[in-house]
Amino acid sequence: MTTRTFDAPDTAEGLERQALATAKRIVVKVGSSSLTSIKGGISEKSLAGLVDALAEKRNAGTEIILVSSGAIAAGLAPLGLAKRPKDLATQQAAASVGQGLLMARYTQAFSAHGVTVSQVLLTADDLMRRTQHTNAFRALNRLLNLGVVPVVNENDTVATHEIRFGDNDRLAALVAHLVRADALVLLSDVDALYDGPPSQGAKRIPLVRGPRDLEDVTIGKAGKAGVGTGGMTTKVEAASIAAGSGIHALVTSTANAAAALAGEDVGTWFAVNGNRKPVRLLWLAHLATVHGRLMLDDGAVKAVRERHRSLLPAGISEVSGDFEAGDPVEMVSHDGTVVARGLVNYSSDELPRMLGRTTQELGQAMGRGYDREVVHVDDLVLLRTSRSSKLGA
Repeated sequence: MTTRTFDAPDTAEGLERQALATAKRIVVKVGSSSLTSIKGGISEKSLAGLVDALAEKRNAGTEIILVSSGAIAAGLAPLGLAKRPKDLATQQAAASVGQGLLMARYTQAFSAHGVTVSQVLLTADDLMRRTQHTNAFRALNRLLNLGVVPVVNENDTVATHEIRFGDNDRLAALVAHLVRADALVLLSDVDALYDGPPSQGAKRIPLVRGPRDLEDVTIGKAGKAGVGTGGMTTKVEAASIAAGSGIHALVTSTANAAAALAGEDVGTWFAVNGNRKPVRLLWLAHLATVHGRLMLDDGAVKAVRERHRSLLPAGISEVSGDFEAGDPVEMVSHDGTVVARGLVNYSSDELPRMLGRTTQELGQAMGRGYDREVVHVDDLVLLRTSRSSKLGA
């Protein structure tokens, strides 16, 4: 294994962190383990400490959106559940009970600072479909303009396995992109990303400039509290999504919230390494459940990857999976390398008889509607080189 040295924050990073201190709009995400426990429900002390830091920042003129986990965990004790349920129906029931309790605490705590909060529940569908996406942006933007702190959570009560974000870290990254935030702050019970197990003398990683900085780092999963779903893995993924789409990102502990918002040297800073992208394409790249796979010939791989063209039937050699028009599919080369993901315009029943034929031929033989691209370039996102994933994973 290559030994990688993580230096202390340089001047450039210090200036970026100061940008967090002066940011106009920040999305802050807090995890279940920071707010709740199985035995005690919502921790009043932890919640109050977080609200104090956020309210101070809000009252100083910064717009804050809080993406808060904790609804399911908050509902465990009232329902007499000993641990986080694994089945979706019981998770939905716990979320239904816990969401109201969580919002009541937030409303009370923020009101002590003269700050009004609102509840916003989202599903992945709300950020994927253009109409819902536009409505979500308009509602959140108006709430911020009115001085409100929106408290966002996944709509666990109605979300199904098919349309779930899976964790609120990635939801927070997409919300940050949706509202055009200046920064994303991801809070948990761990103060930073380390280059190994902290219990074994590992060192804090103060700065991540890009994916290569993480190649030799072992990243932990969900913590011991047993009430969360993500762990450091999803925080790193979310921070990387944000940084790769032009948004500053910081991963640290809830105890460090005030210091983080002040731009102090805490946690792990993810430097911006990409430009802003349509939020729908971020969802497609990082969250969408793949329903099918299209194998491309060499010419189609080159057209999609290098020339940024739409995928046409003539370039497809094989189709697998069960999908309808509009479903996410992945495009792979003959060696199984995933080239891109996209929203397909035809079902898995229609597509096989179209392979290898030009759109002109299809239009003449099969009629209007069959002379379109299989995946339009606007509904396609290129991926870093990887092996093909299991369908439905």
